[in-house]
Amino acid sequence: MKRPAKKGATDRSFVVALSRGLDVLRAFRPNDGLLGNQEIAARTNLPKPTVSRLTYTLTKLGYLTPVPRFEKYQLAPSAMALGYAALANLGVRHLSEPFREEVMRETGGAVAVGGRDRTSMIYFGQSRGMTLGVQLDVGSRVPIATTAMGRAYIWALPAEERAALLRELREHYGSRWPRMRDGIERAGETVAKLGFAISAGEWHDDIHAVGVALKLNDGTGPYAFNCGAPAFRFTEERLRNDIGPRLVAMVRNVEAALGGTTPYSKKEESKKLKAGGKVARVVEGIR
Repeated sequence: MKRPAKKGATDRSFVVALSRGLDVLRAFRPNDGLLGNQEIAARTNLPKPTVSRLTYTLTKLGYLTPVPRFEKYQLAPSAMALGYAALANLGVRHLSEPFREEVMRETGGAVAVGGRDRTSMIYFGQSRGMTLGVQLDVGSRVPIATTAMGRAYIWALPAEERAALLRELREHYGSRWPRMRDGIERAGETVAKLGFAISAGEWHDDIHAVGVALKLNDGTGPYAFNCGAPAFRFTEERLRNDIGPRLVAMVRNVEAALGGTTPYSKKEESKKLKAGGKVARVVEGIR
C-alpha cells in the first residue's frame, strides 16, 4: 500500500498515530481472510514493531480479532460496522441500483459505482449478471489511472484537485507514469467529446469498459460509474456507439434524481482542448 506523504511535520493538527492505526485497518482487503503483522507491515510500509503495537491496540478496542493458532488477525464486527454505516449513508448507491440493473440487463455488462480511495476507486455498488474474469464486488479496488471509472473521476474533479491527484499518481507509479499519463490525457479528450472515458484492455487485457462521472451539488463526490465486459462482448466500436451513450444517459438520470449539478455542455468541455485535439496539460511539471 502506497502511504500518503507525511503530514505530521507540517500539520500540527494531524494525528500520526491515528493515521497509522487506520492504515492497518485499510490493509485488509476483500477475500483476504487473515493477515499477520509481517503482511500488514509490508502493505503499510510501517515497521513491524509499530504494527505489533497497533494490532494489539486495535484488538483491545474491538476492531481486530486475533487468531492465535495462526498468529494472525481478521477484521472484527466493530470495524465492519464502520463500513456498513458508510454504505447506508450513500444515497447514490441505493438510488442508482434500479438504473444499474436496467443497463446491466440491456447490455450484458457489469455496472458499478465507486468513489476514490487514495490512488484507487473503491466499489460501493455493483450490478453483475455475468463473470468478467476478474471477481469484483462491493469493497473491491481498481486503479484510478488505467480504468474507465478512475479516468472519468479524474476529469470530473476541479482543476486544483485534479492537479494534486495527478501529482500523487506520478509519485505512485514512478517510471510507469508517462504511459499512465498518456492514457489519462486520451481519456480527457474522450470525456470532452463524448461524455465518457474508455479503458480498452489498459487495466486487464481482456476487459473493456466505459466510465462516467456523477457530480452532486451537496458537497459529496464526485463519484463514477462504469460498465464493463469481456473484450469480445464490448468491442471498442460498441463502447463508443452503444455502451458509452447508454451509461451517460443513465448517470444523468441518477444525477437528476439526486439533485445533482447540470452536466457541462460540450462548449464548456471543449475549453479543455488545445488546437489539434490535445487536452491541455493540467499541471505544470506533470510530464
